[in-house]
Amino acid sequence: MAQFETFVTEIMPKIRKLSMLAGESTLIDDTFYQMYDVKRGLRDINGTGVLAGLTDISDIVAFEENPDGTFKHADDGKRIPAEGRLRYRGIEIEDIVNGFISEGRFGFEEVTYLLLFGVLPSAKELAAFKEILQGFRMLPVSFVRDVIMKAPSIDMMNGLARSVLYLYSYDDNPDDISLPNVLRQCLQLIAQFPMLSVYSYQVHKYYHDLNSLIIHKPAHDLSTAENILMMMRDDGKYSEIEARVLDLMLVLHAEHGGGNNSTFATHVLSSSGTDTYSVMAASLGSLKGPRHGGANIKVTRMMEDMKLHIKDRSDASIRKYLSDILDKKAFDKLGLIYGMGHAVYTVSDPRALLVRKYVEKLATEKHMESEYELYSRVEKLAPEIIAEKRSIYKGVSANIDFYSGLVYTMLGIPPEMFTPAFATARIVGWSAHRIEELVNKGKIIRPNYKCVSQKVKYVPINKR
Repeated sequence: MAQFETFVTEIMPKIRKLSMLAGESTLIDDTFYQMYDVKRGLRDINGTGVLAGLTDISDIVAFEENPDGTFKHADDGKRIPAEGRLRYRGIEIEDIVNGFISEGRFGFEEVTYLLLFGVLPSAKELAAFKEILQGFRMLPVSFVRDVIMKAPSIDMMNGLARSVLYLYSYDDNPDDISLPNVLRQCLQLIAQFPMLSVYSYQVHKYYHDLNSLIIHKPAHDLSTAENILMMMRDDGKYSEIEARVLDLMLVLHAEHGGGNNSTFATHVLSSSGTDTYSVMAASLGSLKGPRHGGANIKVTRMMEDMKLHIKDRSDASIRKYLSDILDKKAFDKLGLIYGMGHAVYTVSDPRALLVRKYVEKLATEKHMESEYELYSRVEKLAPEIIAEKRSIYKGVSANIDFYSGLVYTMLGIPPEMFTPAFATARIVGWSAHRIEELVNKGKIIRPNYKCVSQKVKYVPINKR
C-alpha cells in the first residue's frame, strides 16, 4: 500500500498536466447549445424540465391550476406562480401529514404503502405491512463484520452504496426482474436501509474518530424513525417529539416526482433491465452529490460560517453576509445561498412549510430558540437580497434543505448522516419508480447527443 501511495504522489504532476489536456479537448463552445437548441440539464430556458416520461406516483405543482389540471396563464402567456403543492398518489402532502399526526400515528410506513401500492392502507393492511417490514429488518449473518467494517469509507454514502451492492451476493435470485421478486427486494432494502446507514456511521466513528463501537439491533415494535434514533444513540433513548419530527422528515423526503436526479437515475437504470441492487447503488451515487441530496450539509456549513463572520445578528449584518455570498466574496465563493430556491417550486416549497411548523417546537425542547430565529431571519432576508442582485424568472423561497440540516442537528444526527437519512426515506420513491418503469415496459432510456467535432484525419504515430 505504501508503494502504491508513493507512486500516486509521484505521478500526480503528470496527471494534472494530462487533466488540462482532457479538459481542453472536451470543452464545447456555449454558442453550440443555442444553435442546436439543446436543453441543458434537460430543462428549457425557463428552467422547466423537458417532458421525458409519465408517472402516477407523485405530482409537484408550482403554478396555478384550472379545474381540469391544466395551468392558468397570465395575459403575457406565462404561467402564474403559486404556492407549491406536493401530492403523493394524488393526495395533498399536507392532508397526509395532518392525518397521521392528528391521529397519533407514525406516518412513514403508511406513506411507504401509499407510494408503492397507490392507496392508503386500512388499519389491518397497515399492521400486516408493518409486519413484513419488521421481518425484513435484519442483515445477513456477519454482514456488519464482513462488509460494513471492512475498509470503512470516510463518506457514509459510499459505504451505503457498497453495502447495497454486496447484498446482491447474498440474494439467491438477484437478477430476476419479475414484479414479485423486485417488490421483495425493494421491501427488503427499505427495511434494511436504516441499519446500513446507522451501522456505517457507527463504524465510521469507531475507525476515524476512535469512539467506542456500539451496534444496537432494531426493535420489532418500533417505527422506522424510532429505530433510527435508538440505533444511533449509545443509550438508545429519544423523546416523543424527536421521533415524531424525524418521522415527518422521512415522510417528506420519501418521494418527489420522477424528474429529480436520483429518481431519474432509477428510471434510466431500470430501463436497461439491470438488477435492483445496481439501480439503488446508482441512485445513491446521484443523491450523494451536493447539488442534490448533499445540499442540506451546505446549508449547515453556510450558517456556521455566517455566525463566524457577522459581528452581530442584526438584519444589516445578515444582509451584508448574504450579499457577499451572492458576490462570491463569502463562504465557498460560488455565489449560492444554499437552501434558497428550487428547480420546480416558485412561491414556496410545501415541505419546508410543513417542517417549519415543527422546527420551532423541537428548538424549544432543545433550547435552540436563538438558532431557529437566525434561520427564520435568513429565510426572510435571502429572497429579498436575491431579487435585488439576480434576474430571476420565478419566485425564490426556502426549500426543505434549508431546514432539514437544522432539524437533523437538533436531533443529534451528525452531518455525515444527513444524506444517508435522506436516502433512507427516498429509497421508497426509488422503489415505486423502479416498479413503475418495469411494469410499463418502456424503451431503454437513451437521449440524443449531437457531436460537434470536426472531421480529423488519422496521423501515423511517426508523424505526430
